[in-house]
Amino acid sequence: MTDINYEVHPLFAEPFFRGDIGFAISDEQIEYIKNLKMVPNHQNLISENLYIFEEPELKSIKDAVQEALDVFASEVMGIPQRLYVTQSWSLINNPNIGMHGHSHSNSIISGSLYYTDLPAPGSNMIFDRHRAYQQLQFTPQNDKQNIFNTTMNVVTPQRNDLILFSSGLQHFVETNMSSEPRYSIAFNTFIKGKLGDYRDVSELTL
Repeated sequence: MTDINYEVHPLFAEPFFRGDIGFAISDEQIEYIKNLKMVPNHQNLISENLYIFEEPELKSIKDAVQEALDVFASEVMGIPQRLYVTQSWSLINNPNIGMHGHSHSNSIISGSLYYTDLPAPGSNMIFDRHRAYQQLQFTPQNDKQNIFNTTMNVVTPQRNDLILFSSGLQHFVETNMSSEPRYSIAFNTFIKGKLGDYRDVSELTL
């Protein structure tokens, strides 16, 4: 017990965005995505086509994702520039398969879309606050974990969830402990617009 009168305040926060875009996903699109040609990835399966949002069959989904990205750029990042999808791909985690820890290169905001039913029990997305190797590791006691010291946070996805997060965040997916495949879509983004300042000779038009 301490006699010190103190307060703790957050300096920065790492956002993630969660939206429901079920209104943009049809049964025909679900079957279309599930029947895309898949190839082996590190552990799971990934679509051979890594630009699936360019397929005309998925236009309504791409438009809904773009609407969410516009909200994220304007309301969360507070910037006038526009985010747009670069690569987009389908993933399948079969039973007993998860996804290794990774982050996304050459991207600003990444996303996951859960376009169909998820198997039970569910496998969570785990976000790791460490972006690189840490020389010193401080692990908080279980009963003292909080937003200031936790090393990991968990997101439990649901059908129709669109999740947006910083591409630099290390994340992985728990092993699929069900007897059914776990389907999802992932994508990367970059930015369009003008950065910097003309008079400051830092202007960059993308």
